[in-house]
Amino acid sequence: MTAENETNATELGDDTTLLIVDDDKPFLTRLARAMEGRGFQVDTAESVEEAVGKARDNPPAYAVVDMRLGDGNGLDVVKAIREKREDSRTVILTGYGNIATAVTAVKLGAVDYLSKPADADDIYAALTRTGGERIAPPENPMSADRVRWEHIQRVYEMCDRNVSETARRLNMHRRTLQRILAKRAPR
Repeated sequence: MTAENETNATELGDDTTLLIVDDDKPFLTRLARAMEGRGFQVDTAESVEEAVGKARDNPPAYAVVDMRLGDGNGLDVVKAIREKREDSRTVILTGYGNIATAVTAVKLGAVDYLSKPADADDIYAALTRTGGERIAPPENPMSADRVRWEHIQRVYEMCDRNVSETARRLNMHRRTLQRILAKRAPR
């Protein structure tokens, strides 16, 4: 065992099981390899159904869960893990981050919420951060485009992802809203 792995094992504790849930296979493979190098015993899943099954059979000490998966919402995985193991440390990853889903993730038991692309160092830091450590504030505040996008996402989630209802509430044409929702979040 290298000195770095010994340090990582000390930070992680006795149980180093980590479940990584993401439907992006190349990202999942790279992250699993990187986290194994940091001392975790990694298991992976590519769907909500597979992850919930693994969480119920053998709840992990740590989890990294993508928010949007092909067969559902990663928050269902967080909930399933917390039902079986309250001390589990879960981090949500998403390319479609917004404040409403971040709040929901934390209420369900996630310890952090990271926007993609997040690297293995950011994820490791989020998983091992203790309660007393504070995260440095961002160097650049959100742009006006990002604030607008966050608001649209929040209303979209409130409307249970109904595009027509969201467009009506935002006083926006439905096709314009569809184009905005199809794009990635602005910086």
